[in-house]
Amino acid sequence: MEPILEYIKRAWTTFTRSNQDLATAATDPKQRPLADGRWPVYISRTEEAARVAQSLRAGMKAADFEKIEIRTLPADGKPIAEHGLLYLPRPYVVPGSRFNEMYGWDSFFISMGLVRDGNVELARDMADNFLYEIRQYGKILNANRTYYLARSQPPFLTETLLGVYGRTHDGKWLEDAIPAIEKYYQYWTSEPHLTPKTGLSRYYDLGDGPAPEVVAAEGDPHGKNEYDLIREYFRTHRIADYDVSQYYDAARDRLTAQFYKADRSMRESGFDPSNRFGPFSADIIHYNPVCLNSLLYLMETQTAKILETTGHGGDAETWRERARQRAARINRLLWDPDRGMYFDYNFERRQVRQYPFLTTFYPLWAGVASQDQAKRVVGNLPLFERPGGLQTSATYSGDQWDAPFGWAPLQWIAVEGLRRYGYQAEADRISERFLSLVLQEYRKQGEIMEKYDVVNRRPDVALKLIYGYRSNEAGFGWTNAVFTALFDGLPAADRKELTIAARGK
Repeated sequence: MEPILEYIKRAWTTFTRSNQDLATAATDPKQRPLADGRWPVYISRTEEAARVAQSLRAGMKAADFEKIEIRTLPADGKPIAEHGLLYLPRPYVVPGSRFNEMYGWDSFFISMGLVRDGNVELARDMADNFLYEIRQYGKILNANRTYYLARSQPPFLTETLLGVYGRTHDGKWLEDAIPAIEKYYQYWTSEPHLTPKTGLSRYYDLGDGPAPEVVAAEGDPHGKNEYDLIREYFRTHRIADYDVSQYYDAARDRLTAQFYKADRSMRESGFDPSNRFGPFSADIIHYNPVCLNSLLYLMETQTAKILETTGHGGDAETWRERARQRAARINRLLWDPDRGMYFDYNFERRQVRQYPFLTTFYPLWAGVASQDQAKRVVGNLPLFERPGGLQTSATYSGDQWDAPFGWAPLQWIAVEGLRRYGYQAEADRISERFLSLVLQEYRKQGEIMEKYDVVNRRPDVALKLIYGYRSNEAGFGWTNAVFTALFDGLPAADRKELTIAARGK
C-alpha cells in the first residue's frame, strides 16, 4: 500500500494553489483570456482592493503578475462580461487535472484527507477560505470563479470546521466562525431555498440564463454542447416525469428560462447531471432533496455543538430544536415505508419520486433514521452494490451521476452510515470493493481518478457517458481522501489482507 498512500500525500502538494501561483490558478480551460492574453482576477467590493493588489504584487513574480488583471466586482445585479477567478486569501487544494479552483463540497473531502495526513495547516487555510467566501461573496461558492457567484454547493461547512478544530483545539478560531455559520445557514433556510409548504430546503441557483461554463465548454465530436444535446433529447423523446413545456419550447425548439434556472440549480446540488429529478434533473426546483436536508440537519446539530464548545451553550437549544423539527419533516415526507428508502419529495405534487439513489444513505450518516429505518435501507443494498463498490443509482441514463458510475464521496457517506447503525460487515465489504478497484487501476496507470465504472471495474467512462463531461479527471482530491478514510476504517486484518493482495499482483 505504500506507493498509493505516498501518491496521495504528494498530490496534496501538487494540487495546492496559493497567491504565489495566481497566474496558474487564474487560467481557466472553460473560458478564454482577455484580448491582451491576461486573465482577470476579481476582488470583492467590500475588500480593500489596493491592499490586495499590493499584497499580490509583492508575493508574485513580476512576470506572473503581468499575466493577470486585478478587477473589482461590479455592483450587485450588474452582469460580468469577462469571467475570471475570485480572490481568496489563503492557499487551497484543487480537485485535480483541469480543475484549477477551490470547489465547495470537494473541499470538505480534501480537508478530511489533509487532516488525516497531518497537513492540518492547509486544511485550516481551506476552512478559512470557506469563511472568507461567506463574508465577502455571501456564501460558500460552487467554486471561486465569477460564473459561480449565483450558487453554492452541498453545505459541509460545520463538518469542515469541526474536523480542523479536532486537531488544533483553537476555541477562539471556532468561536470567530459562528457569525459566518449563521449567515450561511440563512442562505439555505430562507426563500427561495426554503419552501414554506414543507419547512424544508431545496437547491436553487440565484442566477438566470444558460450557465456560462456550459456555453463556453468544448462540444462533442459533432460540435454540440450539452444544451444542444438536451434540446435534441427533448425533440425526440416522450417524457412522463414532468411537464416538459416548462423546460422546452417545442414550437421554437429552444430551452426555456425555467430550464436554465433548473440546470443551474442542479449544478448547485453537485450531482450534475443525473436522472434523479427526471431527465437532466430539470424538475429539481420542485423538490426537497434528501441529501441537502440531511446536511442541514447535521449543520444544526453541529452548530449546537460548536456553541456549547465555545461557551455559548445557552443558544444551543435553538439549534437542537431546529434539528429535531427537520428530522421529523424528513421522516414524515421523505421516507417511503413501502420501499424502505428515503427519496426526494416533490412539494408541488406532494409525493416522493421513487428513484433509488445513493442519497438514501444520507439520513443514516446524519443520524436521522431510526434503527428500523436503517435496517430497511440496508435491505436495498442489492440495488446499488456492484463488484467495484456502490453505483450511484439503479438507473442507466447516460448521466455521470447514475449507474454504472461510482463516486468516492457517496461510498464514504454510505459506509459511515452503515457503521453508525452497526452494519460493520456490509461497510467492510463495500470498502474493500471500492478500495480494490482504485488500487487495481492505480497499479495499471499510476493515477487515481475522479469516478469509476463500478459494474465493470474500470475507469474508462466515456463509452457509457452521454451527458456531463466525458473525461475522467486524474488527481483526484476526494477520491484520494476517501481512499485513505475507507482504508483506515477497515479492521486491521482486512487492511493487512488488502496490503498483501496489493503486493502480490
